[in-house]
Amino acid sequence: MRIGLFTDGLKDLSRREALAWAADHDITDVEMSVGTWGARTHLNLEALLSEPRAMDDLRRDLDETSIRFSAVNAAGNPLHPDPSARVRAQAAVRGAIELAARLGIERVVTMAGSPGGRTGGPIGVFGLWSVANDDEPIWAWQMENEVGPYWRGMSDWMAMAAADVRVCLELHPGVSVWTLETYRALRAYCGDNIGVNLDPSHFWWQGADPVRVIEALGPVVGWCHGKDTTLYPDRISLHGVLDHRYPVDAAIAPWHFSAIGDGHDAATWARLIKALQAAGHDSVISIEHEDPSLTPDECISRSVATLKQALEM
Repeated sequence: MRIGLFTDGLKDLSRREALAWAADHDITDVEMSVGTWGARTHLNLEALLSEPRAMDDLRRDLDETSIRFSAVNAAGNPLHPDPSARVRAQAAVRGAIELAARLGIERVVTMAGSPGGRTGGPIGVFGLWSVANDDEPIWAWQMENEVGPYWRGMSDWMAMAAADVRVCLELHPGVSVWTLETYRALRAYCGDNIGVNLDPSHFWWQGADPVRVIEALGPVVGWCHGKDTTLYPDRISLHGVLDHRYPVDAAIAPWHFSAIGDGHDAATWARLIKALQAAGHDSVISIEHEDPSLTPDECISRSVATLKQALEM
C-alpha cells in the first residue's frame, strides 16, 4: 500500500511546487482534480485534452519528482437540476475518464450526483430519510429516473471508450449514493466499472464501522481517501451528529474531519488497511486535507506519519 495525496490540499501551490512538496514528504502518488467541486489548480482539463504541450508539461512535472499520477478526481454534481451546471459537471466527469484513458490511469474519483425532486428546482435534493420529506419515496424516484439511468449510460460508454478505467464513487452524505445499501441499489443499473471510493471519515461520523463496510463491499472498493474524523462524545450527547452550523468550527462542532491519527489511532488504521488489502485494494491511500483546525502542511504531515506507523503494524 502506497501513501498518496489529493493535491487540492495544496491548492495554493503550483503543480510543480505541490509535487515537489509531496516527494519531500515521502508521498509517492497523487490524485488531482478537474471536477466542478474541485480546486482545479493543478490540471487544466481542456488544455490537456486538446494541446499536446499541456500533456508534455504534465509528464515532465511528474517525471522530475518521480511521482505517480494515480487518480483523476472529478468531484461534482453530474445530476445537478440546473441544466448548465449539469452540463459542466457531466463534461468534467467524461473528460476525466478520457484523460485517465490517455494517461493509462485506472481510477477516476467522483460523486454519484444529487438530482432535484419530481418538480425540479434550482438545487439537488438529498433524499436522506424516508420519513423526513414531504415526498417520502423521493430517493427511490431519484434512483429510478435520474441516478440509475445516468450511471447505466456512463458504464456502457466506458466499456467501449475507456475499458481500463474504473470510476470510484465516493460514498458521501449529501449525494444519492452514500451508503452500502444505496451503492448496492445502483449496481442494478451498471457494471463493475462503477466502483467505490471508500473514505472512512464519512462512515465514522455516521456511527458506521468502515472496516465492516469494506468487508461487505469487497472488490468493488477501488480507491481510498485518507481522512479521519474526530468525534466529541460530550458535544454529540447534546447536539447529535447532524449539526447545521457552518462553517465548521472545531472548537464547538460535535465532530469534524481531521488528520489521520487525530480521530482514530494507528492500530485502527492498520486494521482498515488490512481490510482494504483483503478486499483487493492494495495500491494507494490518498490523503485528503479537510481539517478545519490545521494548516495543510500540518494535516498532511501528521497523516503521513500515522500511515507510516500503521503500515508497519
